[in-house]
Amino acid sequence: MLNYNQALPEKKTFQDLHMEEIKPIMKLIIRGKKREFISAVGKSLNILLPTESNTSTQSDKLTALWLSPDEWMIFSNEPVDENTNNYETEELLKNKISKINLGAITDVSDQFVTIKLKGDKIYELFQTGSPFNFNDFKYKKGAVTQTILQKIDIIVHNQDKNVANLFVRRSFSQHLFSWMSDAASRL
Repeated sequence: MLNYNQALPEKKTFQDLHMEEIKPIMKLIIRGKKREFISAVGKSLNILLPTESNTSTQSDKLTALWLSPDEWMIFSNEPVDENTNNYETEELLKNKISKINLGAITDVSDQFVTIKLKGDKIYELFQTGSPFNFNDFKYKKGAVTQTILQKIDIIVHNQDKNVANLFVRRSFSQHLFSWMSDAASRL
C-alpha cells in the first residue's frame, strides 16, 4: 500500500548536492481563462498569478507556477499540519472560483511529490538525464519548466541560486529519486 505521508525513503547528500522530500505540502492545480478568474484568485489568495510563460510568483504563504496559458500550480511554502488536514486555500478557491463557474480547482497534494534540491551540481544532475537546456534557466530565479528527466515527466521550479524544487508524480518518485541518487554519486 502507498504511504501518502512519505513517498521517498530518506534524505541524500553527495558532495555538494542535497536532495530531500518536502512533505506534506498543499498543491492545487487551478484552471481558468477569464479575466474575472485571475482577479478572483488574486483577491482570494493575495497573490498575482504569473501570466508570462515559465515564471512564478510568491507570497508569504503560497507560490504560483505558470504551467500553461490557463493552468497554474499553487503550493504552500511551508508544510501543512498533517493532523488537521488544513486546506482552507482549496475551500476558499472552490467557493470563489468553482461554485460560480469561473474555473476549476483540483487538489494534487497526494499526486505530486516535492523534492528539494540544494547545491552547485543541481543542473549538472538534470543535464545528465534531460533534453532541456538548463544553461539560462539556472540563472533565472523563479523560472519554471515542465520537462522530462530520465523519461519521467517533471516540473522544475528554480527557487534561488543553487536551490530548486522538483515536482514528480508519486508513482515515479522512488524510481526517479533512486536514479538521481545514483547519478549524483558520479558527478
